[in-house]
Amino acid sequence: MSPDSVTPGSARSAAEVNERIRALWLRSGGSLSAQERAEYELLVVEWAAAIRGQVVKAA
Repeated sequence: MSPDSVTPGSARSAAEVNERIRALWLRSGGSLSAQERAEYELLVVEWAAAIRGQVVKAA
């Protein structure tokens, strides 16, 4: 997945995004390249948005 493929407001769940983050770290062997770092940062932002969405729905 390229960083460009992550769109704000994605319908992915926090669990799915978290799984992608874990897979990225496993693929990289624990040391991210510049491109992987950019992808990681976008995934973390997407994960945080998904978590906020879950909290709002639960409230």
